[in-house]
Amino acid sequence: MKRRLSVMVLLLLPSLTSAADFGVDATHYDGPAWSPYIVGAGIGVLSWLTFYFSDKPIGASSFYATVAGFIGRLVARRHTESLSYFQSNPPSVNWGFVFVICTILGGFIAAWTGDEIRNEWLHPMWVDRFGDSIALRGIVGFIGGVLMAFGSRLAGGCTSGHGISGTLQLNSGSWLTVIFMFIGGIATAMLLYTAL
Repeated sequence: MKRRLSVMVLLLLPSLTSAADFGVDATHYDGPAWSPYIVGAGIGVLSWLTFYFSDKPIGASSFYATVAGFIGRLVARRHTESLSYFQSNPPSVNWGFVFVICTILGGFIAAWTGDEIRNEWLHPMWVDRFGDSIALRGIVGFIGGVLMAFGSRLAGGCTSGHGISGTLQLNSGSWLTVIFMFIGGIATAMLLYTAL
């Protein structure tokens, strides 16, 4: 395990110093939010520490299944417990569940300390394109969330599982997944904001 960690550090060292190559001072970022260079390096270090101490990758897609299991236990306990997935993965407050809750909390802290908290329900770019209907934005957001959760379970991981942990280990399947995540994201943005 320590050898694998050392290889990852050596492979990623050039990318951590690349900001200096472009004349960017990562410690004195002049944008309103946290420096993306420092945050990116912090995510990398977090991933290394996660592998080192728990031998688990960073990932969030199982969170949705866990929450569905909790809800299922509340409304249809016998049916939920009869499902083969929940028999082998009973819903519990585990490492992955706490990771997602802390990610949400960390996002709030980052927005608050980086002066990025906005009092708005809709982004101006959305309003310019689709109007000011909060219900429409909610429906589109819900459908997008369902598709994202389905895709991450189908692919065996999400942006953090494949994009951070998998690519960090030079997993070819994770690299392929991330490439198609970007292609899908760009295509969707172009359809939503330029095509119609």
